[in-house]
Amino acid sequence: MALVVASLCVHIASVAFQPVRAEPRHGIAMHGPPALPPDFKHFPYVNPDAPTGGELVLSHIGTYSSFNPYSLKGVPARGLKLVFQSLMARSRDEPFTLYGLIAERVETAPDRSWVEFTLNEKARFQDGRPITVDDVAFSHRILRDKGRPNHRTYYREVERVETPAPRRIRFVFKAGGNWELPLILGLMPVLPRHRYDAGRIEVADLTPPLGSGPYRVADFEGGRSVTFEKDPDYWGRDLPVHTGRYNFDRIRYDYYRDKTIALEAFKKGLIDVWFESNPADWHQSRTLPAVGDGRVKRLELPHGRVEGMYGFVFNTRRDLFADPAVRQALTLAFDFEWINRSFYFDGFVRASSFFSNSELAAAGPATAGERALLADFPGSVPPDIMESGYRPPVSDGSGRDRRNFQSAQRLLRQAGWRIENGRLVDGETGAPFTFEILVQRQESQRIGLAYQKWLKRLGIAASVRLVDSAQYRQRRETYDFDMIVNYWGMSLSPGNEQKFYWSTESADQPGTRNYPGIRSEAVDVLIDRIVAARTRPDLVDAVRALDRVLLAGNYVVPLFYRPFDAIAYWTGISPPAAPPLYGTEITDWWAAE
Repeated sequence: MALVVASLCVHIASVAFQPVRAEPRHGIAMHGPPALPPDFKHFPYVNPDAPTGGELVLSHIGTYSSFNPYSLKGVPARGLKLVFQSLMARSRDEPFTLYGLIAERVETAPDRSWVEFTLNEKARFQDGRPITVDDVAFSHRILRDKGRPNHRTYYREVERVETPAPRRIRFVFKAGGNWELPLILGLMPVLPRHRYDAGRIEVADLTPPLGSGPYRVADFEGGRSVTFEKDPDYWGRDLPVHTGRYNFDRIRYDYYRDKTIALEAFKKGLIDVWFESNPADWHQSRTLPAVGDGRVKRLELPHGRVEGMYGFVFNTRRDLFADPAVRQALTLAFDFEWINRSFYFDGFVRASSFFSNSELAAAGPATAGERALLADFPGSVPPDIMESGYRPPVSDGSGRDRRNFQSAQRLLRQAGWRIENGRLVDGETGAPFTFEILVQRQESQRIGLAYQKWLKRLGIAASVRLVDSAQYRQRRETYDFDMIVNYWGMSLSPGNEQKFYWSTESADQPGTRNYPGIRSEAVDVLIDRIVAARTRPDLVDAVRALDRVLLAGNYVVPLFYRPFDAIAYWTGISPPAAPPLYGTEITDWWAAE
């Protein structure tokens, strides 16, 4: 009876609401029209004639305990995006543009107050059942109510869901001018109601998942490996967004305890591709015998994606790190130049923005648009960052830079700390300045131990604790840490995810990425401006203004990045000729003939 009433209410709402209709399109872009025409045959960065077949073996450090990526419980396996699909597919060659996948057409109101998707009549789940508007409505509802925090935040902006026709579903949004919401809904994963209803969405176990994607789980060894096999009945193989992609018959992820073991496995040919993030290891890989005789190739592929922020993260929920001056002092203690020379052959660039390697980075003087946005928040950004952008401390590379050390000491004294018997203590309580740096990788541990030594010069007792990936994830998502090492990936079109990263609302909600615990009115308002931006210039100004406020808060000790991807691979596989804007995607490669 309840289902009948609910269906009747949806029907009445559909009849009563007659929105201004827009022309249905094959795609939707954040700003402006999609770059590809309605009759495009494939993405420009793939090889439409790539041979199919073979097996691709990849690696991952850590473990997994679940095939459900939408639950807060457990550690999800890598590769589940091969199983689950969204309404639309993202182009990796445009800042933020979606093209038809499960939904073959999309239309929006001129003010984007609603979005309507027309489902592809061929769309099927892997058990053969058709994908219906009921599955889409269910996916929205269950992820809004039971899903991860980012899904809950985004999907609750929908005021109502309507089904005006058997294959059409419309999401009507709450008032607020959120220009990105149609695209956010376009990226919503579509789950089969008949599998994930009745509480299954919250279960984290190793029951093989059911989706609508090109691969399904064929075999696995819990926590150690998982193999995905191409679905011979995949309904979407001829779609333009899939032509030239998903060329391997099987894709296997092998899990390793640490990078050293995984790298040795690659050298022995047990792994097909190696994405190297360490310049020292990349430098040394030139001497591998397999490189010398041509069996392994090395690529340095430039890209245009945002590098985001990688660094040591202060948990400002801790009283110890509540004072920005204290955080600034500890940032001064970190000697990037020594780390870069001693560990990495000077192969890294120091991060100076949360949006490095892009036009979104707040480098140089603030524009008139940025100044107008920041005018309501005087003091949120100091004059030097307004006029020159953020400049992280530069040392002499000795590991004992006197100037930065003295500046850090001065800031700590002004914040009420004093030296007593060689220890830094609270000037009022006498409590020592001590904290834990939590890491999950040996490389982070090595950097943390160097940082520990420099902090000791200030009288600070920092310990470095290496834990496994499951414990690290659990403690990180419940904010049970003093300091962690984290990387925030960014897109060229930031939007609603910024709420999940930095908003006051997300600061105490478990499972968000607001690891520093930021609570700032300026940040909240600027995120709203980003989300509401109607043009690319307005978006850029709002993102740069947010960048300046985040940098001024000293929430992170910035580490580093490289503006290219370093990739080594065995010659049994081949990459496309040129990578897209966001960098190469391994699912676009193929087995060499």
